[in-house]
Amino acid sequence: MQVFKFGGVSVKDANSIKNVADILNNKANEPTLVVISAMGKMTNKLEELVNAYFYKSSDSLLIFQEIKEYHFNIINHLFINKNKSIFNEIENVFLEILWAIEEEPSNSYNFYYDQIVSQGEILSTKIISAYLNEIILLNIWIDARDIIQTDNSYREANVDYLLSKDLTFAQIIPLFNQYKIIITQGFIGGTSENYTTTLGREGSDYTAALLAYFLDAKQIVIWKDVPGVLNADPKYFNNTKKIDEMSYHDAIELTYYGTSVIHPKTIKPLQNKNIPLFVRSFLKPNDTGTVIKNLNKRNVATSYIFKTDQLLISIQPKDFSFIAEENLSLIFSMFSKNNIRVNMMQNSAISFSVCIDNDKYKFNNLILELQNQFKVYYNDNVQLMTIRNYDQETITKLSENKIILIEQRSRNNYQMVIKDEE
Repeated sequence: MQVFKFGGVSVKDANSIKNVADILNNKANEPTLVVISAMGKMTNKLEELVNAYFYKSSDSLLIFQEIKEYHFNIINHLFINKNKSIFNEIENVFLEILWAIEEEPSNSYNFYYDQIVSQGEILSTKIISAYLNEIILLNIWIDARDIIQTDNSYREANVDYLLSKDLTFAQIIPLFNQYKIIITQGFIGGTSENYTTTLGREGSDYTAALLAYFLDAKQIVIWKDVPGVLNADPKYFNNTKKIDEMSYHDAIELTYYGTSVIHPKTIKPLQNKNIPLFVRSFLKPNDTGTVIKNLNKRNVATSYIFKTDQLLISIQPKDFSFIAEENLSLIFSMFSKNNIRVNMMQNSAISFSVCIDNDKYKFNNLILELQNQFKVYYNDNVQLMTIRNYDQETITKLSENKIILIEQRSRNNYQMVIKDEE
């Protein structure tokens, strides 16, 4: 069997969903587990809804109605018969969301985030499953929360691998005796108390990799709007080049440093079982794309990873003592508690600097905790540039008209935190 994963861009509207159906009709020539994200930019829109509800920052009902209209517009384009059960199913999902945002918050922001934002995946997979059955591409829909079991670390849940593997195997394998295609959600999981969790932003790739690992899949294919893994993000760089193949090790490094094509946690489960990962274009599904597999040779192509909207935090002891091990231990415990990933770090005798993503809902709590123990300074609106297989000429060119705040070099990788000259 194989695992396919389709992201939000690939299912953003009715025509995109029809294109996914064509791919499945032509490429699902063996038992295929299909993992699907929320449609288009719906995760962002649902985040707006959570913020409006929890912080009363804007009219949550207006945002709710916009999300509802978006999905029903897609359904109306896909189904001629308006009496199909999918209309009632989607109405019921929105009714649950409405009930949630009509109650006063009594739990944490992260808890409500997971309960509400997760509905994007539920909505997309229900609609797509129903459409595939409508065109006689028979499939069955399953709820990922029944098989991906996690702890209650909302927004960054930790997967219970052994339990999830047993549940996945017990529930999915028998279904393949009746259906060639199974549809499920990425990004989401469930707790023992039947609450919904999420696995971190863009976590659908990780879901697909876990399911491939649990089921000993022959391969996993991630369908993207790019021809494969590129050496740079085409949004920021011209003349990008496709990397035809790379090792698991190279892919792990690229995802660790922030390449946007694959979620950072995706590669390791596949490497453990030697399952090849293909990154292919849903716009040109017959093209070969990129394959990530067990290779002995190292990729020596220069790659550029550019992360915007970063924060550079400088942490100093209040008494100007050294940044010693006990201070670092305390600092990292605060980062872990707030589920904040460090993209780059550097320490001196009396200062410890870190570069992180600018997530204000996590960042504000972190700063308050740090300020109880340390002096804290930070620069916002900075960028993190990583160059893999660098040379000085490239560094000089990319740092033109930039202020370099901190930089690091290793044998193969160069990183700098930069901001535009004023």
